[in-house]
Amino acid sequence: LKRLVKEKPLGLLGGGIVLVLLFTGVFADLLAPYGYAYSDLSIRLSAPSAQNLLGADNLGRDMLSRIIYGARISVVVGLVGAAIDVIVGFLVGGVSGYFGGKSDTIIQRLVEAVQCLPSLVIYLTIMAVVGQGVESVILVLGISGGVLGSRTIRSAVLGIKGNVYVESAHISGMRSRQILWMHILPNIMPVLIVEFTLAVGRIIMTEAMLSFLGFGIAPPTPSWGGMLSGAGRQYMLQAPWMVLWPGIALTITVYGVNVFGDALRDLW
Repeated sequence: LKRLVKEKPLGLLGGGIVLVLLFTGVFADLLAPYGYAYSDLSIRLSAPSAQNLLGADNLGRDMLSRIIYGARISVVVGLVGAAIDVIVGFLVGGVSGYFGGKSDTIIQRLVEAVQCLPSLVIYLTIMAVVGQGVESVILVLGISGGVLGSRTIRSAVLGIKGNVYVESAHISGMRSRQILWMHILPNIMPVLIVEFTLAVGRIIMTEAMLSFLGFGIAPPTPSWGGMLSGAGRQYMLQAPWMVLWPGIALTITVYGVNVFGDALRDLW
C-alpha cells in the first residue's frame, strides 16, 4: 500500500474508484431512491431536479437509481467474468506450458486461430446463439477472455517449471495436478492478480458494448451500455442526461479499474 501511495498516485485514485464501485453495487438497494423499474409518466423526460437529481428517462424512471443499479450489474459482470477469465486462462495456459510437447502445440494453434478472429465478431456470434442475459454475458466474456489471455499465463508457467523445486517435486513422484496446484499456481499468483484486475475493466467495457448493440443484457435490467442505446439515442437531443450520466459512469469506472490494474502490474 505504501508503494502504491508513493509511486502510483493515479493507481491509488483508481483503487478508490474501484472501492466506490463495489460499495455502490453491494448497497444499491439502500442507495437508490427508487427501484430501477419504478416508473412515473408524469415526470417523463424531466430535467435534473430535487426530486430526480439526474433527471428521468422516456418512461419516467429515475436516472440516478438506474445508474446505481447499473453499477451492481457492472460489479457482478466484471468480477465474476474476470474470475472465470483467470480460471480458464490458468487451465489453458498452465496445462499448455507445463506439459509442453504435442499438447502445447495443439492448444497454441487453437488459441492462435481464435486470436485471428476479431473479438467483436466472436462475441456477437456466440451471444446470438446463447441469447441475452447476465449469465450469458459473464460466461461468454469470461471463457473467451481466458482463452485469449492464456498465452501470458503460459509464459509465466514456462519460466517457473524449469526451477529445481518443480523438478524435485516431479522426481519425488508428485502428480502433475499436484505440482500445478502446489508449486506452479502460488508462484504465478502475481501474474494472475494483475490479469484479474485488467480483465475486470475489459469485461465491463465489453459488456457495455454488447448491451449498446442489443446483444448483452436485456431491458428492463439497467446496464450502462444499454442505457446509451435505444431510447438513449432516440431522446439524446431532447433529454441529453439520458446518455450523459451512463457515459460518465462508464468512463470513470473503466478508467479507474484500468489505472489500478496498470499500477498493480508495474509494482509487481
